[in-house]
Amino acid sequence: MSARPHILVVNGRKVRQPVFVIGAPHSGADLLARALKQSAGFHVTIGQRSVLSVVYAFARSPSIQRGRGDAAATVLRDAYAQAWQVTARGCMACSPQCREAGGVNGSGSCVRERDIVRYGDACPDLVYCAEALVDAFADARIVQIIRDGRDVVANMLADAEALAWFKPGVANVDSEFPNPFFGIDTETDQEAWPGLSLAGKCAMRWRGSVRIMARLRRSLSAEQLTTLRYEQVIRHPDATAKAISAFVGSAVQPVQVRGRFRWLPGSQPPAVEAGGWRRLLTRSQLTDIEQVAGTELRRVGYDK
Repeated sequence: MSARPHILVVNGRKVRQPVFVIGAPHSGADLLARALKQSAGFHVTIGQRSVLSVVYAFARSPSIQRGRGDAAATVLRDAYAQAWQVTARGCMACSPQCREAGGVNGSGSCVRERDIVRYGDACPDLVYCAEALVDAFADARIVQIIRDGRDVVANMLADAEALAWFKPGVANVDSEFPNPFFGIDTETDQEAWPGLSLAGKCAMRWRGSVRIMARLRRSLSAEQLTTLRYEQVIRHPDATAKAISAFVGSAVQPVQVRGRFRWLPGSQPPAVEAGGWRRLLTRSQLTDIEQVAGTELRRVGYDK
């Protein structure tokens, strides 16, 4: 007999079919999260501390959850039970991106408790906890977004926070193997890592996340998971909204791209240009990306 699914109750109501957005860094998960967060009835968090701490603990040290699926699922449910609570000052603990997307300027909340119908999350690097999410929420709806790895690398190279993970003493590639966070799957990957350029290391991270998403597609049904391409999302926001709405079973706002919404002073909005790698990457960087992720780029349709 299979175990009864765990029902999480937050704000006095059961969490049903929560929606999670995953993708490689700079793949557009934040744009989808914004659209969901601004849709009626949704309470979507982006980088909430209680979730972020668990995600990076699992992502950086996958060995702590290996073989402990039930325990990992419990920890994630507890994190979301805290993250999704609506209180008078709850949004004060949220990330600037989450507060801005929800239009919060003071100590108020981005959503009224009585209006909540669906919950969701788009924590950065949530992709590395995707399997635990499914264990934690058997009825979860996962939206994954894939982007041309060359554009991802170009954006990562311009992001000091993303590059900080590669610093000596931060990259735990010797103590954790395999290491999905850095895309290290084999001993050959591990041996090659020290000699890779920053572009190569970024490419390996992209390759690793794409492989995770491919495994998810093979293991989950079409009712549980859908995959979107970043390039189609920004070119056809209305069609994307319809597709996501049909998938999650609730109306979702169209994705907004740069120039159509306000950004926090001093923040760096995600580059929405598709194909920007052609002017941003050097020939040497493209060679490094090809050596690491060329096969994966072609497999997922980015061969031009």
